Amino acid sequence: MIEIKVKDNESIDRALKRFKKKFERTKVLRTLRARAYYEKESVANRKKAIKTAYKIKMRTEAGA
Repeated sequence: MIEIKVKDNESIDRALKRFKKKFERTKVLRTLRARAYYEKESVANRKKAIKTAYKIKMRTEAGA
């Protein structure tokens, strides 16, 4: 559970902004979306391999 303590003389907007940042760091929405439908392990592994290859390609192009 995420807790945000509002400091003295702190606006609600600022506290809400801190809450949103903390919420994003927990990756709750990402896991919820991933669990929304079942994906076969072979498909997940293929996606992961494609993503890794893309990252490697981007690193080599940026370094060259």
